[in-house]
Amino acid sequence: MEARAYLRNVRIAPRKVKVVCDLIRGKSAAEANAIMMNTPKAASELLVKLLKSAVANAENNHNMDPEKLYVAEVSVSPGPVLKRIRLRDHGRAFRILKRTSHITLVLKEKE
Repeated sequence: MEARAYLRNVRIAPRKVKVVCDLIRGKSAAEANAIMMNTPKAASELLVKLLKSAVANAENNHNMDPEKLYVAEVSVSPGPVLKRIRLRDHGRAFRILKRTSHITLVLKEKE
């Protein structure tokens, strides 16, 4: 049995989220939460909320024990890109790409 939680269209670049995802992959839910609470990255805050949501899904929807849960999968994929322009000298315009992310977190129960 597995519990999933999704976070879609988050206004943070996927490469910034992947750094934190690599830290928690394969860890128990409590350990992953502790790691993210002490990691000074913007993605940590988002992933803490996502982890809590996945634990709540596991507990309420699938009757899983929260003590036995571990992070089986956590993946990030790029979402839609907001394209903006930055005006430059001599009538030029540079493009700014504001990237978004889709994050998926899967929790499973240890036997």
